Amino acid sequence: MLGEIHQLDVQLEKSAEAYDLANVKLAHIQAQIRTNRFELHVARHNYKRAQQLLAARLREIYVSGGQSDNSTLEILLGSRSLDDVLNSLDAVNRVSSADTSILHQVRTFRTDTRRTSALLKTANTAQRQVVAERAAEKASVERSLVERQRLVASIKGEIARLQAEELARQARLQREAAARLAAQQAQEREAIQRTVIGPSALTPEGVGVAPPSQYGGVVGVAMQYLGTPYVWGGGSPGGFDCSGFVMYVYSQMGVSLPHNAAAQFSYGVPVSQDQLEPGDLVFFDGLGHVGIYIGGGQFIHSPHTGDVVKISSLGESWYSATYVGARRIVP
Repeated sequence: MLGEIHQLDVQLEKSAEAYDLANVKLAHIQAQIRTNRFELHVARHNYKRAQQLLAARLREIYVSGGQSDNSTLEILLGSRSLDDVLNSLDAVNRVSSADTSILHQVRTFRTDTRRTSALLKTANTAQRQVVAERAAEKASVERSLVERQRLVASIKGEIARLQAEELARQARLQREAAARLAAQQAQEREAIQRTVIGPSALTPEGVGVAPPSQYGGVVGVAMQYLGTPYVWGGGSPGGFDCSGFVMYVYSQMGVSLPHNAAAQFSYGVPVSQDQLEPGDLVFFDGLGHVGIYIGGGQFIHSPHTGDVVKISSLGESWYSATYVGARRIVP
């Protein structure tokens, strides 16, 4: 039964990450739509203005009786549409430079209007598709949550015992992580002191402390949220899913990351497991899960429905078996 719940949790998180990705796509599409609508408004205004200029020029030619430009007047009288006028005027060698400029404007702004209208139509279609995908993922998550609640209710006693054991383990891991963080911060202070005081402050062997990774400080931020409940689609202290937790914690460091584990994997630079440093992102299960490495072979993450932000080990069987890789966020 516990195995079934675990498999359901894994599937739930994948559905939640797919829902998050749909939200990322939707936000991008909505930004495109806003841009396209504005550009379409501008293009239509410019096109209308150019048409007015062309109409005014043609009226001028007509009123003058074509005395100064018989070819243009013949084209005007013989044309059945704006396309006829534009195509015919292009073929006349005696069109003035002013007329040529007006024709160019009409063509350009008409093309802009048609192109932007097509882009807007495509974006609207894409938006409808992504909204449908998001709704499907949401329905999938909600169905799975009902099934999970049923399974959990059937083995309440066993789950209560496991939860008590996990609470004790988390307390121990938290103490270890806090001690490791304090030691790291002390090393950073010592490194700064040696830089200020000079070489004489080095150890007898002349070996200094290696500088910390750029975002090692993110670990201290992340640990403030230990115990925060998992909420699918969550990206705030009220509740996190895995990528929402990473996104939020890094945002406190001034770094913007997308709310999706697979998308986060495209940020920063790759780093091998034996070179991991605090603050690196670690990925699992085909990029379906992400956490933040905190040192000592451990990482902090928001695991799945029914759990909370906690510390886990890379050596634990499931994480070891499904480990994908790591990325180091760089400025």
